[in-house]
Amino acid sequence: MISPTMLRVEALRQIRNPYTLAFTLGMPVAMYLLFGASMGYGSLPAGNGNVSFYVMVSMAAYGTAVAMSSIASLAAVEAKQGWGRQLAMTPLTTAGYAATKLVTAVSFAALAVAAVFAAGLATGAEATDAWRWFASGGIMLGLGLMFGLYGLGVGLFFNSDTAAALASISMTFFAFFGNVFMPLDGVMLDIARFTPLYGFVALSRWPLTEGTLTTGQTDQMWALLLNVAVWLVVFAMLVIVGVKRSRARR
Repeated sequence: MISPTMLRVEALRQIRNPYTLAFTLGMPVAMYLLFGASMGYGSLPAGNGNVSFYVMVSMAAYGTAVAMSSIASLAAVEAKQGWGRQLAMTPLTTAGYAATKLVTAVSFAALAVAAVFAAGLATGAEATDAWRWFASGGIMLGLGLMFGLYGLGVGLFFNSDTAAALASISMTFFAFFGNVFMPLDGVMLDIARFTPLYGFVALSRWPLTEGTLTTGQTDQMWALLLNVAVWLVVFAMLVIVGVKRSRARR
């Protein structure tokens, strides 16, 4: 079972970590304010809302991916450093430890979503129906768990000094090439459809866009789900290989 004490300690540790606050909370909000609220086109219609809502969902999805991957990578690093032997002397089981880390990651992802949504609400982000706000948030928090697997894989492959940073920086790289930060077209859009964040973010936008892109093209639901499924398998394989590699070092 989850340890309330460890959950509180983990939450306080992440809140006191300026790196975590900057990348999981500060950067998504700043990106939304830069590309969604400060631009004159934010009030223009987009799907079932406006452009500000479109940008808001994109940045919240990005923040979710960063939170899930970076916090999960830290959990893998701790396990690699022998934290499991310390846990063996406490009532907390390995499953409880993993569940506590998962709840921490989801909580910070939800906090990132709430922060970006609050900024959007305050600066004119609009959707035709209130349920679209909750649907977008629910989709990104549910599907965002796949990036927890990615974070675990990164944490198992790299040392503690680079794992969390690499997880966050790679998410930024994927976002630039995944049609998250700016609308892509032509060959760049074709390439973007194969990147890890594309399906995840497009599905998060679905309550707003219903698959219609800013370029006028349309994404099919099955193609987005396939993107997510393929990368979920890739991330799971990354974790499996990482576990085998870490055991081989011992």
